[in-house]
Amino acid sequence: MQGERKNERVTRVDTVLFDLDDTLLRYERSPGEVLRASFERSGIEPLFAVEEYYDRYDEFARQCDSMDELRHECFAALAEENGYDRRLGRDVAAAFAEERDQSNVELLPSAADVLDDLADDYRLGVVTNGARDAQRRKVAAVDLERWVDTVVVAGHDAPPKPDPEPFERAVRALEATAERTVHVGDSLETDVAGATAAGLESVWVSDGTDPRRYDPTYRVGSVGELSSPPWVPDG
Repeated sequence: MQGERKNERVTRVDTVLFDLDDTLLRYERSPGEVLRASFERSGIEPLFAVEEYYDRYDEFARQCDSMDELRHECFAALAEENGYDRRLGRDVAAAFAEERDQSNVELLPSAADVLDDLADDYRLGVVTNGARDAQRRKVAAVDLERWVDTVVVAGHDAPPKPDPEPFERAVRALEATAERTVHVGDSLETDVAGATAAGLESVWVSDGTDPRRYDPTYRVGSVGELSSPPWVPDG
């Protein structure tokens, strides 16, 4: 489907920022699959659901310097909150580290083609939440720096999205301006809200139809649609 434009206001965009996970790339094995394998590997009954891990990820990313530390602290807390010994959570985290390879990621379908197309006409960057070591390993695994000139790992290089600072940092690094920058991401709460707070236009990548209280500038069903950017006027 053609990118759906929210209104007729058109600005001349010369810079495009992207979220990383589930916008440009994905794990070849989902976190849920790896967590199930980790419980089995540890010989421990499931202590918590993967959704609980998702809900607490950004909180622990702000506190921890590495992916291993993040999971150890998060899993210990989740185990305790569900009535189990914290040590069991750390045992599962250790198994998760053995199961998970942060380089075992792949670009989403059409992402490489879109990046090829956009790199000819736009400055490109990435603004992602997460642990620095994990996110940098993912970027290297798909050779993302073939296309992008800056990567901001929010939560370490700057406060996590939706704080405007990581977006502002990326804009400065690219010698761009907020008025001529658009951010592409799959999360209303972090990508759309954060871009708006930083004065950027936003593209929400989702097959959903209800942006709730958020107000993305544009909406596309998949990243592949950006080969025909919605911020470029028809004709």
